[in-house]
Amino acid sequence: MLLNEAIRIRIEYFVHKKGLSSLWELYKTTGVPKSTINALLGSERNNLPRLPTLLHLLEGLDTNLMEFFNDPIFMDIEDNSEDKKDIE
Repeated sequence: MLLNEAIRIRIEYFVHKKGLSSLWELYKTTGVPKSTINALLGSERNNLPRLPTLLHLLEGLDTNLMEFFNDPIFMDIEDNSEDKKDIE
């Protein structure tokens, strides 16, 4: 699984756990710009969040980085981000 897919799945899990039913509600709850949320969860779904953005999302979803990443979904991850291409 790709890293951005795993992050999207975990965000969607916590969105559902909090009882939010739309990207608008997520924006109102977290304060993260709608365009950023749409890039992560909407039609684009191909971006990785910056760490400060992820922290804001998780704070609004009443969780933290430890709980977010403490899931077997992150055990077998592939990274296809632009940052990886810079390292190779």
